[in-house]
Amino acid sequence: MVVKKNAVKSKPAIKKIVSSKAKNTVVKGKVEKTAKTYSVLRGMRDILPKEERHWSKLYHVAENLAEYFQFGRIETPILEEASLFVRSVGKGTDVVDKEMYIFEDRDGTKVCLRPENTAAVMRAYISNGLWNQAQPVKLWYLGQMFRHDRPQAGRYRQFWQVGFETLGSADPAVDAELIMIAHNFYSDLGLPVTARLNSLGVPAERERYRNELVNYYRGKRSYICGDCKARLTRNPLRLLDCKNKECLEVKETAPQIIDYLGAESKNHFMKVLEYLDVLEIPYQLDHTLVRGLDYYTHTVFEFYGPEGEEGAQSALGAGGRYDLLAEQIGGKATPGCGFSLGLDRVVLAWREYMSKNNQELPKQKMEIYVAQLGEEARRVALRLVNDLRGSGIKVGFNFSKGSLKIQMELADHAQVPYVLIVGQKEVQDKTVIIRDMESGIQEVVDQKKVEALLKRKLGHS
Repeated sequence: MVVKKNAVKSKPAIKKIVSSKAKNTVVKGKVEKTAKTYSVLRGMRDILPKEERHWSKLYHVAENLAEYFQFGRIETPILEEASLFVRSVGKGTDVVDKEMYIFEDRDGTKVCLRPENTAAVMRAYISNGLWNQAQPVKLWYLGQMFRHDRPQAGRYRQFWQVGFETLGSADPAVDAELIMIAHNFYSDLGLPVTARLNSLGVPAERERYRNELVNYYRGKRSYICGDCKARLTRNPLRLLDCKNKECLEVKETAPQIIDYLGAESKNHFMKVLEYLDVLEIPYQLDHTLVRGLDYYTHTVFEFYGPEGEEGAQSALGAGGRYDLLAEQIGGKATPGCGFSLGLDRVVLAWREYMSKNNQELPKQKMEIYVAQLGEEARRVALRLVNDLRGSGIKVGFNFSKGSLKIQMELADHAQVPYVLIVGQKEVQDKTVIIRDMESGIQEVVDQKKVEALLKRKLGHS
């Protein structure tokens, strides 16, 4: 190969490279958009800081209830074997047939995003040997579930649930305790709810009822929707879940399961109701309530919000007893009872209720504001803010603002009683100016004595 002396690269090639780069960055002084912009997937959503006040309240209410009623927190994986929910929730249910996110893992295992957490909690109870501990074992959780459902108000494909589960006791007092805890959750938020209750009895009783229900619906076949015609042969109890108008009319005169319960099942249910009467928890008996999952026995319940709120159309939370679930997923017989509350729906119903009644969730009020002037003062102010973190004093600040006037305006808007001011002189003297925002009186204080003095002024113990 012969190389010519003083050879240069082809000019057109250089132009092509430069042109390509310029196209992706700046064209005629303007930035050209080349990257794709993304939107949230259908049925998913972002929870933004402005909503966090409501969500934070929910977390704290659940946490306080769990601590008081002695429930230990459990975290289960978001990803589980798909068969866990197929076996527990049941084929023929909408959750399994229509809504589960199932896919094949790299090793060929069929896995799914958890559509609910009760089966996963029972799986954890069995696989971790919690049945060896003193019974009952009381567990609670707060996390995200996934169902490919039709998005609507308060219903998302990724949604949040808080749940309480008591494993290892068949006593009806457990059912009542859990209903009480769920009711207290709403009560602590200031959201009035009513519980709807029913009993599904034991499998033999449910089978007798199932046969009677099938006979009834066969005589009404021409009046029910297509989905219910399919349920008639696959999973007849789901007929009572249907919300279609024509099916609701048929359901009104359907046989009631309470008429097919034996003495023991009726006695269990009556004891639950007696406990609720003593607790003065409002409830309604609903003979059409069967829940959408196959593992329930005996008591089932749902919570509905005030008339006219979102909760009146959709249950805000639900639960029941599931004494056969452990055996369904390979464990030994273990009675259990629990509930889960849909937090997305709760937030919506709660906010609507407060708005309707001219109520507002109180904002966290700041007690002092730290203002600074100059680079050195900013460093000292940053340290002061950090030092006050464990004091219990609620501190406001904005280190992106250099103007003392703007910072004082922010402090005034926040309605704080005191402002700490750090300038160049205060840096040199190791002091802080404390300004009383009501009187305008200022005093100079040693930086090391700021916390103690502020606590006295604010009435902190």
